[in-house]
Amino acid sequence: MLEGTTIVAVKRDGTCAIAGDGQVTMGEKVVMKRGAVKVRRIYNGRVIVGFAGSVADAFTLSERFEAKLEQYGGNLPRAAVELAQDWHGERAGRQLEAMLIAADAQDLLVLSGSGEVIDPDDGVVAIGSGGSYAYAAAKALVENTALPARDIAQKAILIASSICVFTNDHITVEEISAEKPQEVRSLPCPT
Repeated sequence: MLEGTTIVAVKRDGTCAIAGDGQVTMGEKVVMKRGAVKVRRIYNGRVIVGFAGSVADAFTLSERFEAKLEQYGGNLPRAAVELAQDWHGERAGRQLEAMLIAADAQDLLVLSGSGEVIDPDDGVVAIGSGGSYAYAAAKALVENTALPARDIAQKAILIASSICVFTNDHITVEEISAEKPQEVRSLPCPT
């Protein structure tokens, strides 16, 4: 299921930040882990992904996407479209119960385990059980503050964690910049 996590991405001023909470929930009643990392770098650190959904399906989706990135020289939109075409051509197998946000220095996309690719209109997107809360918070912060992408993403997860029982405040943020596409900044955010 897509319940059990929240991932948000914010693109602003040449930087994209993806933040995710750390909660792993078994069923609807038990928190199994507080500090899982659901945001990570792939393709030699040049692409950031954040995933929500079934853990096994999310890893499968991430691995298939990374293979497409390798195949197409790191071209994020092309890799995403080719992965989606595999799904629609039934070459990739069953639908996966997972979603993935992927970003590089230029592009921000959402990929689903059923073959959809979404390019958000305004540089803000969120997935997972607390995604609607994080999305609303991030949109409000983008429209009403001058905060950088990293701070907006972190604050959006914190707001979601105060509302959604499947989201916690153990936050991991990765960001990528057009100026420094391989700069690693992934320390857990203080709460």
